[in-house]
Amino acid sequence: MRQDDDFLQDDLDDEKTIEFIKNYLPQDLKNKFTDDEFYYFLDLIDEYYTQSGILDAQPDAEGCIEIDLEKVVDYMVKEARKDGMGEYDPEELLFIVQGEMDYADSLDNGD
Repeated sequence: MRQDDDFLQDDLDDEKTIEFIKNYLPQDLKNKFTDDEFYYFLDLIDEYYTQSGILDAQPDAEGCIEIDLEKVVDYMVKEARKDGMGEYDPEELLFIVQGEMDYADSLDNGD
């Protein structure tokens, strides 16, 4: 039963993340993507963090880990093309990556 609870919590966390990102996006992008696309984008971001080794990186003196957002976006564009999801504008995906990072930062800072 614990695993079911974890899945439910992950789904709730994803829903909150997506709502945050939607509010973060510029007006012209707010309705451009479906919820399924947002879930897909979050999965790609998680995959990138896992595969790139960022999760194993040592924080600097201020407790931060440097993440190259353009590399995350490049990964997303490449994987979406490979998965047959379509072509995405890197500038638009950058807003999604930034929104996801801001959401994670807000959790870390207790906002």
